[in-house]
Order: sequence, then C-alpha cells, then structure tokens
Amino acid sequence: MRSHFFYVFIVFIVFTLSGSVAMAQRSGFDDPGTRSASGSGGGDGIVPVATSVDGGTIPIGATAQVVVLFRNEGAKPAETGVINLYPSSNVSSSVSLNQCSAEPLPTGAECAVALSVKGLQAGPWRVEMLMRHSGRTRLVTATLSGSVESTGESSDKLTSDIETIPDEVDFGSLNASQTLVEPIILRNITSTPIDLTEVYIDASEQAGYTLKTECDKLEPGQACMATVTWSPKLKGPSTGVFVIKHDGPTALASVVLKGEYAPDTVDEAQVFPEAVPGKGLLVSSQTEVDFGGSVESASTITVSLVNAGDSPLMIEDIKIAGQDNGLNFKGDGCGAATVLEPIEACPLTLSWSPTRVGTLLDDVQIVHNGARGILVLPVRGTAGQVVSQDQKAIVLTSDPATILGALDISETGTSGQRPDPPKPSYASTVMNPASVLDGLKITSFAPTRAIVNGPGGSRIMFDGEDVLLGGIPWSVDIQKNGIEFIHNNQRVLLLFDRSLSSVNRVSGQSSNSGSSSSSSSSTQDTGL
Repeated sequence: MRSHFFYVFIVFIVFTLSGSVAMAQRSGFDDPGTRSASGSGGGDGIVPVATSVDGGTIPIGATAQVVVLFRNEGAKPAETGVINLYPSSNVSSSVSLNQCSAEPLPTGAECAVALSVKGLQAGPWRVEMLMRHSGRTRLVTATLSGSVESTGESSDKLTSDIETIPDEVDFGSLNASQTLVEPIILRNITSTPIDLTEVYIDASEQAGYTLKTECDKLEPGQACMATVTWSPKLKGPSTGVFVIKHDGPTALASVVLKGEYAPDTVDEAQVFPEAVPGKGLLVSSQTEVDFGGSVESASTITVSLVNAGDSPLMIEDIKIAGQDNGLNFKGDGCGAATVLEPIEACPLTLSWSPTRVGTLLDDVQIVHNGARGILVLPVRGTAGQVVSQDQKAIVLTSDPATILGALDISETGTSGQRPDPPKPSYASTVMNPASVLDGLKITSFAPTRAIVNGPGGSRIMFDGEDVLLGGIPWSVDIQKNGIEFIHNNQRVLLLFDRSLSSVNRVSGQSSNSGSSSSSSSSTQDTGL
C-alpha cells in the first residue's frame, strides 16, 4: 500500500514538472504584449505596441511623420537609450521626437517616438528601428513600411535635401542680341542645417552661362537665391548644369540649364532708333532734306530737331559729309553744346549754293549723347545752274550791343542821369542785320557807283550815299573789290564777281591781244 502511494506521488510530480516546462516553452512563442510582468524573470522590459507600423504612401519630395508606440512590460521602470534607424535607399529618415527619453518609463506605461520619413524615389520603402533600453532584453525593434508615390515625370527623379525652384531653367529661343537672367531658389527642406560646400555651373565657355550667388549655409526651412545669366556666343542650342554640393544625406542637387540662340537676319538701320528708357531720342521733322530739282540760286531749308526721349539730350557736334558742294548750315539754331529737354526742339538751317551743275548727294551728321549717339539726315537736290560764291555777303564786324539797340555811352549826360529813351531803331527788331543782304548781287561795278540786283529789282548805288535795304539804313562805301555796307558798328562787304563783267566776257571771246590789252585797261568801268 505504501509503494502504491509512492508511485502515484512520483507520477504527480512528473506531470507537474512536465506541465511547467510546457508552459515555459509555450510562453516563448506568445505575443510579447501578452506576457505578464509578474513572471519569475520580470518580463522583457520595453516592447513595441505594434512590431510592424504602416507608414502609408509618401509623395516624392514630401516628408511624412510616423509614430511608433512602446510599452514597459517589465517589473520596474526602464530607461531608453540610443535609437538607430536603417532606411531603404529610396527614403531618408530621422528622429523628430523621442518621448521615451524624457524620463524612466514606469511599468505598464507607454511612450512615443516620431520619425520623419522623406520620399526620394518611387517604390516600396522600409525603415528598421532599433532602440536600446535598461530592460531584460536590452534591445527592442520595430519595422516601418509603406510606399513612395511618383507624381508626373518625377518617377525616376532623386530628390535632394536641397529643393530647387524651378528644377529646370529653360531660357527658350532667343532671337535678339540680349542677356537673359533667371533666378533659382535653393531651400533646405530637412530638419537639420546644411552647408553648401560648392555651387557652380558646369558648361562650355561658349554656352554663355554665368552664376551669381551668396548661398553658403541654410538653416532648416531657410532659402537663398542664385541668379543665372545667359549671354550666348554661338548660334544654336546651349546646355549646362547648375550643380549644388552640400553636406546633407544626398550630398548633391542639380538644375538643368538650356536655351537656343537663333538670331534673326539683321535689317538695315532706320533713320530714327527706338526709344530707350532713361535716354534722350533725337528725331527730325524730316527724314530727308530735299532741295528739289533745277536749283539755280542759293536755297535754304530749316528742319526741327526734337528730343522725343524721356531724358535731356545734348548735341555734341554737327558735321556735313561733303565739303565742296556749297552745302552748309547756320549756327544760330541747333549747334554744339545745345541741350534739349524732353519734347524740346531746336531749328537746323541748311543752305545750298550749288558749285556745280548736277545732283547733290550729301549727308548731315548730328552727334549727340542720346540713343544710338548719331543722327544722319540725307540731303538731296539737283542744281540747274552754278551759284557764284564770290557774291556772298561777308560780315566784317558785328557789335551785339548795337544789334540789340543798346545805348551809346556818349549819349549819357555829365550829370550821370539817364537820357530820354532813344527812338526805336531798325536794328532793334533784327537779330542779324547782315541777313537782309543775302540774295543781293553786284551786276555792274565802277569806282564811284554800282548796280545791285536783288529780290526787289535792280538799283544804282553811289559811293557815300545812305540807302535803305531790308528796312535797315546802310551807308554805302564802294571799295576796290565790292561794296561795304555800314550800319552802326556792323560792317558787311558784298563782293563783285568780275567774271560777270561784259568787258571780261568780250575779252575772253576775242583772239586779238591788242583788244584784250585795251579792255583790261578799262576794267574799272563796266558799262556804267
């Protein structure tokens, strides 16, 4: 009876031990979250609430925040340590928040760790997370997974930590000789500062790209700007790469540069250029000065030079291309150092006394400091007869005070009092009295008298007499080669062209030397 009882007792102990071993082995395959913290080993310590976390879909270039929860299943508070992340190649990850490291985690309490996951390339992504702690297992792991979604043409594009706006610079087709400038924004889209180690443009010298930037370091979310200038040197397409090297995870960013230079055929220059902001623009009331045909006398045409720009303009010089065709301009209007304000004008007077029969082909060159810098006015005409240059009036002296009707000092009384105002003189209304003698010609000439032909007809003038010409009184003084007209202090000499004398014409046609000798002895008397 005793042996039977002992046998039953032994069997009970064996089954009890077997059940304990089975329970111990079975608990090793259970979910860590179902383990009891009151076991003999005190639990594993910190465990993930979910070993696999679905991070969802992340667009390329975007950053998602994924939260992983942990719970302390140990018998005493546990402290957390270093967190290591092992992301797949198409994402980058970093710890943005670690709540578990704030203080020891009590038994049964939970904490959170937030991870920033940025999509770099399309496809499935995965991040393995390892965290050290003071629990029994000393190490806890969690897995984050999801997919990176492509948008548009970015399926094969690798996104850098430096975002570039735009990601491609296309200057388009350029058909004018100009310089184009485009901005590129560089922005740090990570949560850590990034140093830009090198920024440059990789292109050939003939491509014409130049870079200007002061970007060197970008704080999280900070941006800076670089400007790319394109001045093409060769006809055709032009390409280049704007390269940004930095110390971020991807270490590199780039922007493609491209454009095409297709210049138009150059047209001939117009008389008046287009207006340029900030510059004066000199234009003329006529694009061509035409004296017409069959010109047989001295002719004059006046054109207006107008500043059509938005800034003052100064005329620096006026020149006539030809020198021996009888074309000249008067200096009492537009001239060197003349300053024209916007919409202001000045007169340019051109005179032509043909020196030969035929067509006049000449130009007036007006140099200024406005747009283009020079204005060229063509001058055309046809001469039917030569105008003698020897009959032009020559101004010998000119007293501006007299011309303007100034008072003579001798008329002032000895008492210093101003005399009564003088009677209006003819010269007070004429700025240049010599101009009234233009067009007069000496047709016959003698020592004491001469015949002068003008617009009003012919008249005989005697030496020493006073005549009225053009509303101005003149004193006549017949000289050896012409007539000197005197008005106050103004002296003008009108020359006589001896080739017009009848005696010279007769002597030139006669072959008798004796007759020539006789006629030459009477050259002072030409029929008067």
